[in-house]
Amino acid sequence: MAAEDEPRAAASSPSGARADQMDPVELMRSRQYRLLLVAAAVIGLVVSFASWVFLELTHLTQEWVYVDLPEALGFHRAPWWWPLPVLLIAGLIIAFAVTRLPGHGGHEPSDGLTTGTLTTPDELPGVAIAALATIGLGLVLGPESPLIALAGGVAVFLIRLSRSKVPDQATQVLGAAASFAALATVFGSPVIGAVIVLEAAGLAGATLTLILLPGLIAAGVGSLLFVGLGSLSGLNTDAFAMPPLHLPAYPVPTFVDLLWTIPLALAAAIVVFLVFRLAKLTKRIVAVRPFVFFPVAALLVGALAILFAQVSGKGAGAVLFSGEHAMADVLEQQDSLSLGLFALLLLCKALAWAISLGAARGGPTFPAIFLGLVGGIMASHFVNVAQAPAIAVLVGAAVVSVLKLPLASIVLALLMTHGGAGVAPLIILGVVVAHIATLALTRRTPRKSPETTGGGAGRASAGGPTVTQ
Repeated sequence: MAAEDEPRAAASSPSGARADQMDPVELMRSRQYRLLLVAAAVIGLVVSFASWVFLELTHLTQEWVYVDLPEALGFHRAPWWWPLPVLLIAGLIIAFAVTRLPGHGGHEPSDGLTTGTLTTPDELPGVAIAALATIGLGLVLGPESPLIALAGGVAVFLIRLSRSKVPDQATQVLGAAASFAALATVFGSPVIGAVIVLEAAGLAGATLTLILLPGLIAAGVGSLLFVGLGSLSGLNTDAFAMPPLHLPAYPVPTFVDLLWTIPLALAAAIVVFLVFRLAKLTKRIVAVRPFVFFPVAALLVGALAILFAQVSGKGAGAVLFSGEHAMADVLEQQDSLSLGLFALLLLCKALAWAISLGAARGGPTFPAIFLGLVGGIMASHFVNVAQAPAIAVLVGAAVVSVLKLPLASIVLALLMTHGGAGVAPLIILGVVVAHIATLALTRRTPRKSPETTGGGAGRASAGGPTVTQ
């Protein structure tokens, strides 16, 4: 056969035809891809509605347990010991979900943020129950991981409900689109969710666009529904979305700013590394006797919250919960807290976060942002360290130490802190330094495959890896 005939022969062969069919550019030109975009929009609507219901339910649970119930029992407000019985119940519920329900309550947060597996529909109840007990009753984890899991389960359920034979590649794309929509609801921006999913998946070129377009459609349409539901119901979606930090403008960085950025970023990486080491130890301990040690771990979180509340005279909520709604209060009340009390808050929150990572189910990102805020306020007590850039740098450094996604961490820190031209270079430098330090600290830590993360067997791939510590 002549050399010039070989390409034509390859293209006419079955394997060549399959390769052409799988080409991302050709797929985007096809009618099937346009149908996929429509399906992504539908999934985005359903996932956003499910996310809204879940987030609203967790918020109402928090309000009822820590505000309404104590008042109904005759207390003026929740007594100092109130977190202990509440968290004891939370630990028992989580132990039940982890040991008795399919899916083991979702992925284990001590392994990092998972974006690479789809939850199956039969695992949805266990994920929802464990997450509601964790987030609604006061343990120190956020909603982003449960939302990703719930979104994947909803996507798989809708695909099965259609009774159509959907190719694996289309399932992967729709699963990623569902994650876009879910993360958009909790971070308040489709951009952050898109960057997290795409960077975690490590996509590039035409394949990036192939995943990006359905994801953006799902997130955009879903965000419109999410905002509309808040307007129609009269419920404020800000109650459960990550609020931006209102920091003063910082127009121009100085050489001194660059100098302190490096040690602050290194400190953030070390703190997060130690938190996850303690989390993995906690995970091993609670696995021995779940119905004993899950509740004990939850009680320890409550004890840390009570310790801070009794010493500081502030509420236990600064230590409990994922921290996104306490950030505004911390900024407003910072003048009433000494440097020592901020150090105590940082210590108690970090320990409570570590225990929750190992003995609960939820997302690891929000507490890292809270610790970045507290660390930035503490750093501003030192000479030549401005508060706004210190907070922005430590938020980005803490997040990248958890997610190991530099671009997503930079975008998140910029959008959260409203960092301008003067803060952006410092955030970038801090994220890079913290990321390199985290990789060095965790270079000997084995990574788990997506199939083993979260305890679920037989999960479908969503086209992305698991981001692990």
